[in-house]
Amino acid sequence: MRILIVDDHILFREGLVSMLSNYPDISVVGEAGTVSSAIEKTIELNPDLVLLDISLPDGSGIDALREILAHQPNTKIVMLTIHESDDLLLAAIRNGAVGYLLKNIPISKLLKTLRGLANGEAALSRKMTARIVEEYSRTGKTHEFGNHGEKMLTTRELEILQLLGTGATNHEIADRLVLSENTVKVHVHNILEKLNLRNRREAAQYARRCDFGLLPLPAPDRNKKK
Repeated sequence: MRILIVDDHILFREGLVSMLSNYPDISVVGEAGTVSSAIEKTIELNPDLVLLDISLPDGSGIDALREILAHQPNTKIVMLTIHESDDLLLAAIRNGAVGYLLKNIPISKLLKTLRGLANGEAALSRKMTARIVEEYSRTGKTHEFGNHGEKMLTTRELEILQLLGTGATNHEIADRLVLSENTVKVHVHNILEKLNLRNRREAAQYARRCDFGLLPLPAPDRNKKK
């Protein structure tokens, strides 16, 4: 398994690299300490798995999670953090993370989890799985759509799908969400692939036909375009 480690604490990051390098079935192919470098190195190195911290100096690991999956939808991402927060846990899972681990996890359990991921298992403790089940039972909401168990859509993909349903062009979507048109194109491609749709017209019809409780669109922030 090829792994990219993203954490802004150099001592922790290098210690984790040193420990994992002792196991022949695990290869650390790169390191990053910021959101921007995490995105760049994931695209450059195409790792099987990204171990991603939430607190990074130039943004949130949740932001990095969204952007990485927009460009590399097949990459598995596990949040590795000190934050034992239900809100962050749910945000990570809703946006496509396959796991959420705390940094106080023993190395033996981390190895077991990483190897389980290679076999298609989720990287969640029983306690965290129970929290997710409780939340979805309470709200009655899910972020999986379609008739055949398609892959999870991220929050950004949901926002774009909602705008596709209004007939918006890529340029209009980019302007509304303050993204580049190229990023919007990547998201649209991922939406079509996940929902097994042939083109944006079918995506627009799908969005109008289905009542799946889309999240409110954010107010545009025009100070920065990604």
